Amino acid sequence: MTGLSGIWQRVAGLFGSLLAVGGAKAIELPEDRAEGLYHLYKGGGVTADGPALLVRKSLADKVSLSGSYYVDAVSNASIDVVTTASPFKETRKAYDFGVDYAYRDSLMTLGVYRSKEPDYQADSVSIDVAQEVYGNMTTVALGFTRGVDKVFKAGEPSFSDSAKHWQYRLGITQVLTPRLLGSANLEVVSDDGYLGNPYRVARVYGATVAERNPRTRTSRALKFKLIGDLGERNAARVEYRYFWDTWDIKAHTLEAGYSRYVGSDWLADGFVRFYKQGQALFYSDNATSETLYLSRNRQLSAFRSFGLGGKLSYTARRVPGQYELKIVGAIERIRFNYGNFTDLRTGKAYDFDANLLQLYVTATF
Repeated sequence: MTGLSGIWQRVAGLFGSLLAVGGAKAIELPEDRAEGLYHLYKGGGVTADGPALLVRKSLADKVSLSGSYYVDAVSNASIDVVTTASPFKETRKAYDFGVDYAYRDSLMTLGVYRSKEPDYQADSVSIDVAQEVYGNMTTVALGFTRGVDKVFKAGEPSFSDSAKHWQYRLGITQVLTPRLLGSANLEVVSDDGYLGNPYRVARVYGATVAERNPRTRTSRALKFKLIGDLGERNAARVEYRYFWDTWDIKAHTLEAGYSRYVGSDWLADGFVRFYKQGQALFYSDNATSETLYLSRNRQLSAFRSFGLGGKLSYTARRVPGQYELKIVGAIERIRFNYGNFTDLRTGKAYDFDANLLQLYVTATF
């Protein structure tokens, strides 16, 4: 759930644009765009907020350049912190640069990414290729990302470690009928190195010990999605994702959404999401014996969450063939329930509510 990734973009508009390429037409570059965003996450003792900027510009109808900047100012007094350490504040900054190249029915993308905070740095390079086949009714996508993280610990200059990541992606999107679009995506991630948190501790008979995670992990995720045009400028979607890994975690995500245009300038989106996860092999709320690997990371425990959200888009200005300016607001409420992670302050199973707010202005030109 980190970062609360999975943001869905304008179902009705996306569906319409995908159907529009159903004819014998070469693949198109992403549209020129500039966005400014403010985000706020608050829940479980954690507050994270900050701005984000994105600019994308095409060159000679074949190449598109993009760059983004993202800031998280984090104030952390989560249950992990308040029960084992002192609350803290820090700022994370992320940079992303990409190049897209379109050639006939293929779109190739190269991207570089860096995220940096006082005790953690993540760098990655990715490449993706999308190919339209069968009269542009089917799109096949392949992708690969190579990442390297550096881990430090505040107050302990002698501590330094790293982790390497390999991510492989395979997807297919198919126009099933003039009103129905389907997709299936497989993702495989292999991790090697320091995969824990230098500040987190586990418990053995109530006594705290340092967390010990395996230094390797392989995970897989399979996702299916259907998007349907309901007519009269309405659209609906449903998606299911199954995740499993070598730490014996299995997770299910089910999400459904609905979009409707109101007049010519307003677009309303709503969605619900349910997530359920089993615990890792070496997770324990309070272990009864010392083992080689041991963690009390609540994200590795058995838990479930339920999210309800909505988004409202307003087209403030539109000049056909030249530019379009939109103002967008989105909000999501999420409920987390942990089945076998105890709040040491109360002795009860831990649960909390979180809110995610996004406000942004986007212009296409």
